Amino acid sequence: MDATQTTADPAAARRPADPLAAYRAADFPWYGLDEGWTGRRWLGQIGTGQNPRATAADTPDYGTLGHGDEPARGPEPRDTRRFAMVVTVARREVRRSADNTGTLEATSASSAAWLAGAGLLAATWPGTLDRTLRQHWLDQQSALAWDLADDLEGPAWSSLTLPVNGLPQPFRYRESEYGWVLAGEAPGVLIGAYGRSVSAYGIGFTTVPDLDAYNGR
Repeated sequence: MDATQTTADPAAARRPADPLAAYRAADFPWYGLDEGWTGRRWLGQIGTGQNPRATAADTPDYGTLGHGDEPARGPEPRDTRRFAMVVTVARREVRRSADNTGTLEATSASSAAWLAGAGLLAATWPGTLDRTLRQHWLDQQSALAWDLADDLEGPAWSSLTLPVNGLPQPFRYRESEYGWVLAGEAPGVLIGAYGRSVSAYGIGFTTVPDLDAYNGR
């Protein structure tokens, strides 16, 4: 597994003070659902890391674009929400860690799978759990998501072909009681996605030339 767990841990993701400016600072293209999605679109969260080629300290390493209902923030009902999240992950080569004490492995499709899996857990954890049990559940399920992301060719995953900019692209796909997760590659980036109550079989991805469509919160 690559070091995205360190540089792009979902727990470290944040909503920037100026979301559009933060997204536009990326040195890679953003991907969202194509025109087949006619519902609400919104900005998710951004994760940053150390990119030695970047000129800005907070150049994103990954970020999410949301479609449909925004996931619940607290102990609210989650099973009624319908959403699909697209995670765009920059292609990064081996690089120095943020504290300059070691190196981080290159990003890969497993990076996108881990971020998507962790994102699904954060969006769908059982709202009836108290704080202690919730953390235990998240720790346990996150460890499982990490192991699954590290074995994309394993039996937990199946193949799914979806359009990316109108062209068929292979993805690795899995379902759980909480929703679905998929991961693959796209021109210039790695793509992860997760959702609930939205069929993954009917979606497609495309580059997002105008992020204003996602800023109508």
